Amino acid sequence: MSKIHSLASICKQRRRLSRDRSLWADERGVTAIIVGLVAALVIGIVGLGIDVVGWYRTDREMQNAADSAAVAAAVNGTSSYQSEAKAVAAQYGYVDGSNGVHVTASDQTCPNTATEGNCVNVTVEMDTAPQFFSQVIGFPAPPLTSSAVASGARVHQYCLLALATDGTSPAILANGSNSANMTGCSIMSNTGATCHGHNLLATYGDAHGTDNNCGISEHSNVPKVSDPYAGLASSLASITNTCGSTYYSEPTKKSSSPLPLTNQWPNATTAGTLPSTLTICGDLQLTGNVTLTSAPGGSVLVIRNGVLDIGGYVLETASGSTLTIIFSGPDPSGTYNHYIIDNSGSAATDCSVSCINIQAPTSGSWSGVAVYQDPTLTQNVSFTYTGNSPTWDITGLVYLPHANATFKGAVNKSSYGASCFVLVVNSVLIDGTGAIEETGGCAAAGLAMPQDTVQGASLVQ
Repeated sequence: MSKIHSLASICKQRRRLSRDRSLWADERGVTAIIVGLVAALVIGIVGLGIDVVGWYRTDREMQNAADSAAVAAAVNGTSSYQSEAKAVAAQYGYVDGSNGVHVTASDQTCPNTATEGNCVNVTVEMDTAPQFFSQVIGFPAPPLTSSAVASGARVHQYCLLALATDGTSPAILANGSNSANMTGCSIMSNTGATCHGHNLLATYGDAHGTDNNCGISEHSNVPKVSDPYAGLASSLASITNTCGSTYYSEPTKKSSSPLPLTNQWPNATTAGTLPSTLTICGDLQLTGNVTLTSAPGGSVLVIRNGVLDIGGYVLETASGSTLTIIFSGPDPSGTYNHYIIDNSGSAATDCSVSCINIQAPTSGSWSGVAVYQDPTLTQNVSFTYTGNSPTWDITGLVYLPHANATFKGAVNKSSYGASCFVLVVNSVLIDGTGAIEETGGCAAAGLAMPQDTVQGASLVQ
């Protein structure tokens, strides 16, 4: 009996071991566990990816809301600008104080205080981004913030102003000016402005009519700029006309009589030191290099009914000296020319020959004015400036209100003056280089630049 029981016990144990081995050999349960874990991980990663894409989309929507709200608030320009910003953000679905959303608007100083007024900063915040699948794996939703800064009406200052007093349009025209460079300079036409193939690299291109490709930032339908320097002509009344009706012109033939010594520099009567005011009757011709020492506070050189012929030489102001050159009349019949020329044909890329190198006074009646054409002169005032015949190294204003100028080459600052050059003309054709190299220092040069207020808000940050 015991043997039979032992045999039955052994068989039972063998059946149990066989059953256990078959369970361990069956991998279907383990695979199910692994698949379940991997599936949960994949779902979590995919869910997180979906949420991240959604957060990015929400962030872009918030940025669009902030941009539009900032522009609207800047255009508003009143004490209700904050309400304006919140109303516009609400149109995008971002209601201040709802669902963890906060919309704020505040005044701030514009990044470029020289050309822009006050700005508005609008911020749209969300405490936590919308979350769906990522919460399955315990990933927290981040807060989201978008902001924008916009300016309202902006003040543009110009280093080139075309007055278009005769209605010429476009008063600023650029042809073949692929190398033109007016970086840091803004330009304005009181009619239209057209730049073929190149925007001149001017910061702002403004026009009362249509601006066509002039300036990095183009603005049409800008208010006209009134002539800011015409009033300076009243100071001419205090300068006595010592010429009477006698004016000397450069000889056009070798057999013609030369200019008198008073009209040739240098000479015994003008050995480089000027009085506060000196009048030349007719043309003034350089016959050698001249370095001028001015009177204290600066000198005024009045050329009545004549040109300043550089003659291939250098006219410059000494260190600490300043000069204003005035072309005046009267010339009602248009008999005489009134501008700077170089009849020698000399040219150089520096100021070694054929160069006018002067700085304007920084105070007084002619503060910031280097060259001034009497606005009563309307004939024989136009010229072509080639950039190296003569070279212009000028600090200050060159005011030629009725001149139709062809502008080529580069203008640099004077040797001792600040970085400031402003050209005011009736109209201008810009060819070739057309570069104004020295800008940004007109305040130090004593010159208030022409400017205009341009309406319409825009984003600045």
